[in-house]
Amino acid sequence: MKFIKELLPYVIIVVVVVLIRSFIITPVRVSGDSMEKTLSDGYIMLLYKLGSIERGDIVVIDKRYAGDDDIIKRIVGLPGEKVKCEDSVIYINDKVYKDTYGYGLTNDFAETTLKDNEYFVLGDNRIVSNDSRYLGPVKKEYIKGTSNIILFPFNKIGKA
Repeated sequence: MKFIKELLPYVIIVVVVVLIRSFIITPVRVSGDSMEKTLSDGYIMLLYKLGSIERGDIVVIDKRYAGDDDIIKRIVGLPGEKVKCEDSVIYINDKVYKDTYGYGLTNDFAETTLKDNEYFVLGDNRIVSNDSRYLGPVKKEYIKGTSNIILFPFNKIGKA
């Protein structure tokens, strides 16, 4: 009986940590160069699994959307919006989108009308990013959460 009393606090801690990582927040590793200049390969960030998704948010997308691994992209288009790119200018609902994160030539793409549960995502490094221009809109069910806090490398700790 004494052994169980001594072990109980450790079991509670493990259960709480597992619940927090499963349902609220967990670390994620950036893989690849599609978010360069904002995020580099190997960065570690916190993925927040609760809350709303807004334009400009960095999100982690489940591998069911893109293939072998989860991917990290930025939200550009929100549910119900029309998104297109002509002459390397992005338009949302026929208005110019001021793109403050992307760099490199954004290839033109035809207008896409997003459904109620769909988002249009782009990588910041437009030259190498495999995103909604090629893969189509992302369904909300594939978005694991938002990620805007860098934990590693230590000289980059803070908001992305």
